[in-house]
Amino acid sequence: MIKYSLEAELWKDSGQGGWHFITFPKALSEHIRMAHGRLESGWGRLRVEVSCLDSSWSTSLWYDTKSAAYLLPISAKIRKKHKLATRDKLSVSLVIEHEILL
Repeated sequence: MIKYSLEAELWKDSGQGGWHFITFPKALSEHIRMAHGRLESGWGRLRVEVSCLDSSWSTSLWYDTKSAAYLLPISAKIRKKHKLATRDKLSVSLVIEHEILL
């Protein structure tokens, strides 16, 4: 397992669903995609385990081709629990589990 940590600002998508995300830095996104891209499923999704504040959850990173960066969705449950608002800075750690090669 490989662990990554970052700090990023929470933002809200202007689309109909109003999803909230943090955007990974481009250099980190490039590194993750080179190292783990073969594990991506449809739409550039990459399964991860996330820790933020005192919460942990399973989700997927989404690769955004427009920004050439991964996006991490932050659910309403997590936002409400920690009283998060757009522009809040979040420190996030995540683990990407490698497949075992035999």
